[in-house]
Amino acid sequence: MPKVSVIIPAYNAMKYLPATLGSLLSQTFDDFEAIVVNDGSFDETEKWVSQIEDPRVKLICQQNKGLAGARNTGISQATGEYIAFLDADDLWEPSKLEKQVAVLEENPEVGLVYTWVALVDEQGKPTGRIFKNNTEGNVWNQLTQHNIVECGSVPLVRRSCFDTSGIFDSNLPSATTEDWDMWLRIASRYPFKVLKEPLVYYRQISTSGSRNWKAMEESFHVVIEKAFYSAPSELLYLKKRSYGVANLCLAWKCLQSLNKDYKQATHFLQEGLACYPQIRFSKEHIRLSLAIAVMRWLGPDGYSRFLTVAYALRRRMVALGR
Repeated sequence: MPKVSVIIPAYNAMKYLPATLGSLLSQTFDDFEAIVVNDGSFDETEKWVSQIEDPRVKLICQQNKGLAGARNTGISQATGEYIAFLDADDLWEPSKLEKQVAVLEENPEVGLVYTWVALVDEQGKPTGRIFKNNTEGNVWNQLTQHNIVECGSVPLVRRSCFDTSGIFDSNLPSATTEDWDMWLRIASRYPFKVLKEPLVYYRQISTSGSRNWKAMEESFHVVIEKAFYSAPSELLYLKKRSYGVANLCLAWKCLQSLNKDYKQATHFLQEGLACYPQIRFSKEHIRLSLAIAVMRWLGPDGYSRFLTVAYALRRRMVALGR
């Protein structure tokens, strides 16, 4: 049996899937199986994957069940001791699996190991932004405030975690919150470890499900209520903070959506402050307030040009800092 099972949900993903699978097959750690779950695609996904000659690549076809349903199908078919997820539009650094496997092998009490994340645009070009979270050990408190794992393509998880914590909740309205809900349940039982380097490239796509703020608003409420339902009374003070940060996240999604709704973003910003007034002193609140102001002054086109310039400057600063 392979050491690692890598589950790749694919729904009409041919625009990015070849590069994504290529980043997996280029891993320095090669003791894995790749389970591509064709989730009711009507493009060439099934035909293309079925022609891959690498025996590690397996194809499962099913009617569309959504991201959580596809991941759960992969989990049910996985034979590895460790399980990783790779979204069909993201990319991995060649050493990702090797370094994560080493962490789990050296720390048998750890349930999940995550890494830093570098953002890339739709063409795979770095935006210059890197999500750097350093929390490890008992991370549940911090995880209720922010999804430190950042995206589903990041973690390597012990298979036993899904036996004790359950699988992904396919009833949540937004696919992006399914991750957060799953990691919270694992964090309530197992410590986490972090690799402090960007080993995942998270592709930013304007039409992705993570831009659907209406579905995310409903899902955030469900996940937060689930997380605190059985929490000790001394931790309930974190619930308001969790709602505050969730509202800031929703505000960003409004700005990043196709219609770039800064008025709705302003509403969520105010809701976040009402839930957790101290959030006004956070770096994220300052960044969001600036972004809303730029959108209001320059309009959607001007905002897009502003981001292009900002990304170029950030990439140059990152390059100079190396």
